[in-house]
Amino acid sequence: QVQLVESGGGLVQAGGSLRVSCTASGRTFSRHPMAWFRQAPGKEREFVAATSWSAGTTKYADLVKGRFTISRDNAKNTVYLQMNSLKFEDTAVYYCAAARIDTYYSGSYYSALQYDYWGQGTQVTVSS
Repeated sequence: QVQLVESGGGLVQAGGSLRVSCTASGRTFSRHPMAWFRQAPGKEREFVAATSWSAGTTKYADLVKGRFTISRDNAKNTVYLQMNSLKFEDTAVYYCAAARIDTYYSGSYYSALQYDYWGQGTQVTVSS
């Protein structure tokens, strides 16, 4: 079982930067592929970024590519999402998610169905 806790959300002006973090409990964090999703009011949850267990592979949604960076520190059981050049449309609740290595299919990294553990979310609000 993995428990995830996000932090670092807040209010930022358009064009600014913010880093959100997700800290996991448990000793198996380094074996879990991790991802960030987000959900804006009235919209479905959407994929933002994903990283393999070693951070050797990272994937991004087209909407954030070049602006957001996902990284992880397995020694600290933490995954990060650095968000630069933020836009009003980036406003959402950001969720981190962890996948079980035995059921994860890397080809579907963008699908919420791949992830078994979710945090409670952290609000990111970008003012225009």
